[in-house]
Amino acid sequence: MATVELGSEADAHSSTFCLADEDHTLGNSVRFVLNRDPRVAFCGYSVPHPSDNRVNVRVQTTGAPAKDVFKDALQDLIVISEHVRTTFERALDHYKATEGVREISMKSGVTHESLTKS
Repeated sequence: MATVELGSEADAHSSTFCLADEDHTLGNSVRFVLNRDPRVAFCGYSVPHPSDNRVNVRVQTTGAPAKDVFKDALQDLIVISEHVRTTFERALDHYKATEGVREISMKSGVTHESLTKS
């Protein structure tokens, strides 16, 4: 992910960050994390055009430099994502251990178990 900051040197509290090769998935996630930060006065994102594979994230803070707040939000998003992945993997391991795993035919969605009973 390449990031370009679009803002003025005079006002470090407002910046727009352009995230190349990204879409609504990351844009909305970053917006969500930023809007939970008490240092953020305003945050929004846009995708300039559906065929343009980039996201613009606008951040206005109450006093902290926007660049620092944006970096903190990305770090928080990494922690959240790692927590979700770890929780999912634990739940999947638990399910496999307690329920067992059956083979599924990719063509019909019918389990191997039901095919052998017929």
